Amino acid sequence: MANIKSAIKRVEVNNKKRTQNQANKSEMRSQIKLVEKFVEANDAANAKTALLATIKKIDKAVQKGLIHKNTGDRQKARLTKKVNGLGA
Repeated sequence: MANIKSAIKRVEVNNKKRTQNQANKSEMRSQIKLVEKFVEANDAANAKTALLATIKKIDKAVQKGLIHKNTGDRQKARLTKKVNGLGA
């Protein structure tokens, strides 16, 4: 454990940030799984509404630096492709 006051404070701040980042990333993953569940159930209406919320979560994660921009774009593209496939 750190002895210097500023180092102790940094450890506390880093721990808070890490838990917040984990929560945001977990929420994003849960949202992605929800869309995939709707796609499997062939529920196009719910899948489309869930997709909009998921895209918002993914964009927020990219903005906060939790995931890379290309990773976010790839996830959004794959989910959109799955949801659009339901309508056909």
